[in-house]
Amino acid sequence: MPAPNEQRSVTAQAMSGRQAQEVQMMLFAAKQFPRDVNVAYANIMKSCSRKILAETAMYEFPRGGQKVIGPSIRLAEVLAQSWGNIDSGVVELEQKNGESTMMAYAWDLETNTRQTKIFTVKHERKAKGSISKLDDPRDIYELTANQGSRRVRSCILAIIPGDIVEAAIKQCEVTLKEGHKEPLSDRVRQALVLFEKDHSVSKEMIEKFVGCKVEAFSEQDLLKIGRVYNSLKDGMSKREDYFEVRVSQDVGSKAEEQFKQQQQAQGGDKPDAGSEQQ
Repeated sequence: MPAPNEQRSVTAQAMSGRQAQEVQMMLFAAKQFPRDVNVAYANIMKSCSRKILAETAMYEFPRGGQKVIGPSIRLAEVLAQSWGNIDSGVVELEQKNGESTMMAYAWDLETNTRQTKIFTVKHERKAKGSISKLDDPRDIYELTANQGSRRVRSCILAIIPGDIVEAAIKQCEVTLKEGHKEPLSDRVRQALVLFEKDHSVSKEMIEKFVGCKVEAFSEQDLLKIGRVYNSLKDGMSKREDYFEVRVSQDVGSKAEEQFKQQQQAQGGDKPDAGSEQQ
């Protein structure tokens, strides 16, 4: 009976051989059925005419005092599917010492253009100013997949022609402006509900971010907060990057009053009159 190390070696070799065969088959298929650029472009424009995609096509977040706007993960996925003959994804190369070494990639099988990004993801999550270690395999997978999807997006956008990406973005903007039957006020109201439900962002916080009352929001303002929502949803940024999140002072005052009452009930030290006069 072979030793465990030998069994793992045989399994690894079999998997490596199978992957090599799959790559050869994909390359052969790409050469046999090359993309029709005109058809691919038409498919991208058609996809970007869908309102659901257009609403999630862009993200926005602040960096260094400036605003960063770009195609979202969802739009990058649609571009790759419509452009055709592109293999993309993220794989875990190694996992040890509480962190995973990951590789994101995108490969144009026709032109042999390839983009890869290798990065490390620590098995920890930051929440409310504290860091918690992750040991549940499901939590680790979700964390690495989320971090990996951002790099995959970057790889895809690096191998698809820039003019195609720009045309897709413009079509999404047209769809958002002209493709709605609902009044602007109803769409703003729906956006406020989603912000409050999914990210605990109030109407007042959004008004301060935009710079005016929701009743005065324009289409551009709605597009702006829509990009912010997409950025938060995709994990590109945090709520604190856009909005002023303050802990209510009333909460602290009530907690302090309850503590004093508890101390008095337990016979704690009370300040005497002499100490108050000093």
